[in-house]
Amino acid sequence: MTGYETHLYIFNLAIADLCVVITLPVWVVSLIQHNQWHMGEITCKITHLIFSINLYSSIFFLACMSVDRYLSVAYFTNSSNRKKKIIRRCICILVWLLAFSASLPDTYYLKTVSSNNETYCRPVYPEESFKEWLIGMELISVVLGFLIPFPVIAVFYFLLAKTISASSDQERKSNGKIIFSYVVVFLICWLPYHIAVLLDIFYSLHFIPFSCQMENFLYATLHITQCFSLVHCCVNPILYSFINRNYRYELMKAFIFKYSAKTGLTKLIDASRVSEAEYSALEQNAK
Repeated sequence: MTGYETHLYIFNLAIADLCVVITLPVWVVSLIQHNQWHMGEITCKITHLIFSINLYSSIFFLACMSVDRYLSVAYFTNSSNRKKKIIRRCICILVWLLAFSASLPDTYYLKTVSSNNETYCRPVYPEESFKEWLIGMELISVVLGFLIPFPVIAVFYFLLAKTISASSDQERKSNGKIIFSYVVVFLICWLPYHIAVLLDIFYSLHFIPFSCQMENFLYATLHITQCFSLVHCCVNPILYSFINRNYRYELMKAFIFKYSAKTGLTKLIDASRVSEAEYSALEQNAK
């Protein structure tokens, strides 16, 4: 596997996932208070912007990693590392800019709306085209969050699995399981939410008959599936780092050296090596 070549993507992915997780307590507090918002309009916008940017970028980085890993194995094995690093840095910058651009319109229209002594943080689109804006934002989230990234991830990891199939049976089996887990976990975490969003779009377009039961069902389903989808941000560090054998080895080595430096184990090892050398020299002289 080429995990060691994608450290830059993993680092940016970790930042994005961490920022998403940091905003979760704010949304949990709002959810407990029946979606009411008591933290002001600026906090409403900033929290949503941070959440949205990092959620999009997390998904985009996963897609970039799948493409990068395949191309590194199949075509660019002899390319210079410096050139690869420059390209990856440029891609990371573009990913953050794209995520920011995708998050900006919805954040711009976010406002704190008050009614019956209750305040909510929600988008207030232009009245003359409210439905178009609502459907448009939901379509953008489905297209950028699933319809484009998932096929990219699935196709390029499938191609990567075929490319590395020439390796030994045990290694191929191990790599195949890891690649399969990447695709399946993404699908399981994100498919239910985007199906719920598509159902909400069809409901807004009156393709699904109006009823209070359906409205309550969609409301609950969107919240539950979105919460479930965020599990992916917590699974990513395990899936893309700790499951990688090279990363585990480097982490273990770093821990051992840090621990040995603090406890004096390094000096003890060095002293034992000196003692062993002296003993061997004395033994040879005795002979």
